[in-house]
Amino acid sequence: MIAAPYLGRTPRALGGKLEVIEHGSDMALAAHHTPVRPGLIATTVETVRFRHPDRVHFRLIRGLVPPVVEQFGLQQRGGQTTLSYQGELATDFCPAGRWWAAKVAPAWEAAVRASFASIKAEAERRTANRW
Repeated sequence: MIAAPYLGRTPRALGGKLEVIEHGSDMALAAHHTPVRPGLIATTVETVRFRHPDRVHFRLIRGLVPPVVEQFGLQQRGGQTTLSYQGELATDFCPAGRWWAAKVAPAWEAAVRASFASIKAEAERRTANRW
């Protein structure tokens, strides 16, 4: 379900948020368009690598900060799937970099929370449709 918009056809609902530049069987190069505040959208370009069935790796290629590495983990137990997150945002330029990271981090964290919310909603919708 997480890989589908990257490796298959991107749904219209994600059209303004996700632009897949190129993809293969287990990896995509994608632009993510994230609203930062009204009238301002940050665009990042990331590689997204899928290690089915339990990992999704994101690596920032172009964006507002130096290296960002993220990972979604999926673990199944007793018919339920738990989704976890781990991310690292690096800085450079000493105090100026730390200041900028402090400005960027809240939008980054909000984007991760929004991703989790949409993944959860879609998983629940699919589960409800099965019954």
